[in-house]
Amino acid sequence: MRPHASTKVTPLPKWAMLRYAVLWKQFRDYDFTHPEMMDVLDDDRNLCSVTLNTFKRLGWLSVTLDPSDARKRTYRLIGPDKAVEGMLP
Repeated sequence: MRPHASTKVTPLPKWAMLRYAVLWKQFRDYDFTHPEMMDVLDDDRNLCSVTLNTFKRLGWLSVTLDPSDARKRTYRLIGPDKAVEGMLP
């Protein structure tokens, strides 16, 4: 599922915003996987899962299922400009 202009975005908590900044610097608007995220953040699997869930729930992340294996997902961050647009009424 890819975001569109009317995606509702909620501000991230500080702990999540710090991780978003690191991930945005690394991946920008390119797809990445859970293991790639773990390498970049140097966090354990559970914390990365919580981070991804927070990003998704608050509108900062899109998720795509792998067509060949539904257990695999790729993630893409919503750009800061789109996130700000999504916060506006």
